[in-house]
Amino acid sequence: MHIIDELFARGLVQDCTDRDGLKKRLDEGSITFYCGFDPTGVSLHAGTLVGISVIKRLAQAGHKPIVVLGGSTGMVGDPSGKDAERTLMDHETREKNLRAIGAQLSRFMPGAKVVNNYDWTRMGVMEFLRDVGKHITVNYMLAKESVRARLEDRDQGISYTEFSYMLLQAYDFAHLAKAEGCQLQTGGSDQWGNITTGIELSRKLGNPMALFGLVTPLLMTAAGKKFGKSESGTSVWLDASMTSPYQFYQFWINTTDADVDKYLKFFTWLSLDEIAALLARHDEAREKRLAQRELARLVTEWVHGADAARDAVQASETIFGGLADVGGLSGNVLELIMGEVPTTRVARAELEAGPQLLDVLVNAKLADSKGAAKRLVQQGGVSVNGAKVDDIARALGAADVLPNGLLVLRAGKKNFHLLRVG
Repeated sequence: MHIIDELFARGLVQDCTDRDGLKKRLDEGSITFYCGFDPTGVSLHAGTLVGISVIKRLAQAGHKPIVVLGGSTGMVGDPSGKDAERTLMDHETREKNLRAIGAQLSRFMPGAKVVNNYDWTRMGVMEFLRDVGKHITVNYMLAKESVRARLEDRDQGISYTEFSYMLLQAYDFAHLAKAEGCQLQTGGSDQWGNITTGIELSRKLGNPMALFGLVTPLLMTAAGKKFGKSESGTSVWLDASMTSPYQFYQFWINTTDADVDKYLKFFTWLSLDEIAALLARHDEAREKRLAQRELARLVTEWVHGADAARDAVQASETIFGGLADVGGLSGNVLELIMGEVPTTRVARAELEAGPQLLDVLVNAKLADSKGAAKRLVQQGGVSVNGAKVDDIARALGAADVLPNGLLVLRAGKKNFHLLRVG
């Protein structure tokens, strides 16, 4: 399948300036294309994987990617999709973010050329107004959705700073077309106006080369939730220190049946036929969440590597299996589990002294009081290392410690606490 047809078939294209013309150009040979990333945070998030997926697929088809870091556009702030003025970040924060996301993007796309648009926009304001602003009318800019929507909001409006963002991004495309022979810009659908302005600016600056724009959909889940947000409402980051591989895996495994087909097409390299076959097996027993498990494994492997994905899968299966197999674990998987399940370190001497289980349950916050702990035991709701306890006088001891130094307490069906002895 032609790469453009495949991108459309996977739902990765919201719009394209000239689909047939772009296909014809790609058939003629390798094309240079670019996508820009502003330094809005110290890490990229799950939502940016849509654009990164498109870049990677085009690169795998033999085309040459340029990643543009927004050293200058990040100083201004993109008004697209925003109903209020962005807070401008200070120089130190912007530089830290640029270094961080630059390193991330280089890891995802090792063959891409990474550049900073500050390098070609350091001209003076008069030079920019004369050489760039002269060629795009205010009428043209006002017709763009990102500007029009803000102008209609009388309370917020739009500052001249953010109004100029469109020209800055347009100049990126015009500059790269001339300096690098770049003919295609990709981005989210909220960038459509900025991309088409770049094509217009390049034409008015005398570049005869045909330029193209291709934009991806902005994702919302089937439940109407912003893509890349966890159940707690926080962003799902690509930096493992901000969102652990286990938490990242859990985000994907919690995908709804309504979204899993779309995400498999967007974020995995399974063929369309393989995805259809996987979904057919998934439909035979949806409670097993076969499609979600494969999605979560593959995307975690892509972002964090095969070892981290394997550990996340094992940790997830152990936790949701009631920690029945935790005693034989060690290393990274064990650390992952202890990062997700409340854990208390206990001195061996303290355990050998024989503390009462009821007291331990209260200290571990598995029961509000000793009386509540007693009722839990009497109702059969307490277990130690998976074995149900029915004796309210039960004491813990060294014999309860598992080979890896853990002791597993459970109260009710889903409330666990680990004691790490040593």
